[in-house]
Amino acid sequence: MPISSFYGLQTSLRGLLAQQRALDTTGHNISNASTAGYSRQEAVMAASAPLTIPAGGIQSGAGAHLGTGVEVEDYRRVRDQFLDLQFRSQSMRLGYESTRTQQLERAELALSEPSDNGIGQQLTDYWDAWSDFAKNPTDTAAREALIGQARTLTDAFATVDAQFKLVSDQARAQYDAITGPGGEIAGIANDIANLNTAIRGFVSSGESPNDLMDRRDELLDRLSQYGQVTTTDEGGAVTVRFGGAQAALVDGSKANPTEAVAWPQADFTPGDGMLGALHGISKPGGTIDTYRTELHRVAEQLASSVNGLHNGPGVAGGNDFFTFEPNPNDPDPRFSLLKVQATPASLLASTDGTPGGTDLAIKIAALQGGAADTSYRGFVAKVGIDVREARRMEANAEALSNAVDDHRQSISGVALDEEMTNLVRFQRSYQASARAMSTMDEMLDVLINRTGRVGL
Repeated sequence: MPISSFYGLQTSLRGLLAQQRALDTTGHNISNASTAGYSRQEAVMAASAPLTIPAGGIQSGAGAHLGTGVEVEDYRRVRDQFLDLQFRSQSMRLGYESTRTQQLERAELALSEPSDNGIGQQLTDYWDAWSDFAKNPTDTAAREALIGQARTLTDAFATVDAQFKLVSDQARAQYDAITGPGGEIAGIANDIANLNTAIRGFVSSGESPNDLMDRRDELLDRLSQYGQVTTTDEGGAVTVRFGGAQAALVDGSKANPTEAVAWPQADFTPGDGMLGALHGISKPGGTIDTYRTELHRVAEQLASSVNGLHNGPGVAGGNDFFTFEPNPNDPDPRFSLLKVQATPASLLASTDGTPGGTDLAIKIAALQGGAADTSYRGFVAKVGIDVREARRMEANAEALSNAVDDHRQSISGVALDEEMTNLVRFQRSYQASARAMSTMDEMLDVLINRTGRVGL
């Protein structure tokens, strides 16, 4: 089969077009160097189908393959799926630790320790008021000061308990806002479902919608900070399972955010992202619930120790100094409020009621540093230790997440130095293809315009 004289032009043209597409891809990379979630792309080139031509030989049908140039057969997205899984795992852990640290810091702030307004200082002032009362039990001002300081102390207990409950309620509200209709989870799920539809259509027609896949992976990265994400690729569309829910969060082009993250059906374990931390903070028996129980135990110890003396055996006219009343903001009987039942007139300074006697007041003042104070100091230390440990775990999780992300970016990210090198390389290849085309053009010019002209 004869070969056209114009055959070389087509080969050179293929080279020009291939290098042009490689340059376009490089320009796309450079333009998106700072785009979040973007993966570096490259034009995958391969030799185009050769031309079979007859060739001399003994065997019948012998021939040869003449190269026809180059073609871009794919635009590859440079991405390591294993690193994506690692990053999402670390992102989930970081979401859990950072949210837990934030919530515990708010709980620690509610204690306001050490300060002049904290329960610790109010306990000290309360015991000091008993000491002042013991010095002058008939003084009306001392009686009023003692009752006033006792009420200030009970108000401090009520305030801290209310702040703890507020932290728990706000954590639950934040969980509901994230998982509810119109929340972050629903928005991400719907976006992934829409992208699944578009990507599946392109993949079925043999195309590679790299930018759409980047967008979907970015959404999966964002989703991973809220809880565990598991994906299964099915013909370009991904099925997404979230947390411990049985229902898929995204199934092809359908999103099911309500079924997948319903409270309290969602099965979270320690480390399961932001939602796991919010769930652990605010659930019954959770962290804040435990703190409130510990605080109430301190109040019970205080009431028991003081009432045991002020209304103890053999005390003439004894009566309870403290009592507990239902909490109007929380019907749970575990969190009833400490209240002052005694009045200035009912205060007792002596066991037998002798005017001017001080033995009972001295005994109560001597309770300072006892069970109630010790329990409270232990409780404050526990909260402080929890916060310190949470901060340490957050720092570790952040370091690991950054390390994995740096590794991932070293593969998928755009390196401007490398792209500039590619620009020069593709530019030289383009110039070489253009030079080959110019040479062929000159040869054809000689063939067409000068063949047969003698002496030229």
